Amino acid sequence: MEINIKIKKSLRIRAFQLFFIMLGIQTGVGILGAPRYIFEKSHHDAWVSVLIAFVYMLIVLWAMFLILSQYENSDIFGIQVDIFGKWFGKFLGTIYLFCFAAELLSVLLSYIEVIQVFIYPSIPPYVMALLLLILTVSTVSGGIRVVVGVVFIFLLLALSILSLLYDPISRMEITHFLPMFDASFTELLKGAKTTTYTFLGLEILFIIYPFIDNKQNAKLPAYLGVSASAFLVLLATVISIGYYSPYDFDTMKWPVLSIFKSVSYSFMERFDYFVVIEWMMHVIPTMVLLMWAITYGTKRLYAIPQKTTLYVVAICLLLISSFIKQSYKIENITNRISEVGFWIIFVYPIVLLPIVLIKKKRQKPKGSAN
Repeated sequence: MEINIKIKKSLRIRAFQLFFIMLGIQTGVGILGAPRYIFEKSHHDAWVSVLIAFVYMLIVLWAMFLILSQYENSDIFGIQVDIFGKWFGKFLGTIYLFCFAAELLSVLLSYIEVIQVFIYPSIPPYVMALLLLILTVSTVSGGIRVVVGVVFIFLLLALSILSLLYDPISRMEITHFLPMFDASFTELLKGAKTTTYTFLGLEILFIIYPFIDNKQNAKLPAYLGVSASAFLVLLATVISIGYYSPYDFDTMKWPVLSIFKSVSYSFMERFDYFVVIEWMMHVIPTMVLLMWAITYGTKRLYAIPQKTTLYVVAICLLLISSFIKQSYKIENITNRISEVGFWIIFVYPIVLLPIVLIKKKRQKPKGSAN
């Protein structure tokens, strides 16, 4: 397995597209329930927890770029093999693949649950799973450039929904934020940690970095993409706190979707139905990026063709989604993924950084820094 890889020019992407990749993979279903879970920990200071999580996310992103810059053109799979050896490095890479697969499963199950609760209670889960997976498989089959193109187009269409937030914003109560800074620092940190599931996907940078053509310009779009996703979570949290009473958070699972119930037009009474359907524009970018990462990572580690992995994973997801129907099971899966993801995505890069720097420093006198 080569540490540094050569990417064909036809497969490379531009640095500015990192903005849409980072934003697209982090604005799936996690943001729908994020305000509730953050509020449970830090109450009306939940918005401060989001800011704390954002700052730490920038630090993790900085560590990722610093790690990647130590190599000519490598990804996390090659880096781990270089640092820890072939077998243990591949083992760690496999953990990343399972992490991506678990995230993909949770996104699929969560969105199916949203569809069932808000629109079609009796629709079989496998029907929605089949429709979503057909779109995902079709997109990923086209390669990385098709995946990025779909993410770009879908996000542009999806972000138009922000214009509908005027009505909920106009009904916010400023008293819901008082007294400010009442939560303890421990509560704020706990609130920040609950954003883990919402901000999962940051690790895609470790996978897609070798495909970026003009790497010297990659940092700004990545930071802006992460900032945009953090802003959306902050906006959803602030509006939810101002719009709902503290007791309302105990009775709703997806406060962001419930906000749109107040939005109505003469031609559409239940606008939240439209929002649920439109949210597919957020879900598909997350799913195609995660699926591509799984197929590429499997090819990189075990030389298995991407299309083989694509079809096998899609079939497995279809079968699993047919059996997991209960809400509490889906929530348990999400919680476990959040707990594991915190250590893999937000702690591991910080631990890996000094190890990489020390190894590269020891290699320099031997004339093999890269």
